[in-house]
Amino acid sequence: MTTVATTAPSKAGRVIAIISAVAGLVLLIAGGVTWGAVSSHLADENITVSGDAANFAGDPVTTPWAAFAQADIIAHHALEATDGKTYAELEQDDPLREVAMNASFLRASLFTSVVAFGVAALVMGLGVLFLLVGWALWALAGKRRVAIVDGGARTAATTTPVQPTTTTTTEPGAPNAPPAV
Repeated sequence: MTTVATTAPSKAGRVIAIISAVAGLVLLIAGGVTWGAVSSHLADENITVSGDAANFAGDPVTTPWAAFAQADIIAHHALEATDGKTYAELEQDDPLREVAMNASFLRASLFTSVVAFGVAALVMGLGVLFLLVGWALWALAGKRRVAIVDGGARTAATTTPVQPTTTTTTEPGAPNAPPAV
């Protein structure tokens, strides 16, 4: 004897799916706004990548890549000016120490913006991930669960939605027998 019973879709699963999708949307928007704010504030500084930079020469610093390129060329210029010495390697009374210090401060500021861009990208990526998880949970929560009992063995499987039925019993070995309800 085979018994098939179906259950209704999971309401809790649907609620969790909605919460996940809303969180994903909020993260995606927050990351995008942060990226835009960092880019806008960098643009307000009117920084242009030095013409002798390896990449992005002459471009305005409004992206993490341009900020990194400018920080790199600042380090190169500072080392040229101090004969290859860093701030810590210069004597305290060396007038070039201020050049090395300013270069270090500028590089740190540019690297901070690179990190801010990275955090914004991470938050946007998490937003997409949460949206996908919400979508998957929504799809799974809408499926009906089927429990099949055959000779005492129970199994659970996910099926596509079917017409609701209560319990159907057929005799084993009876082909095309109408179900007894």
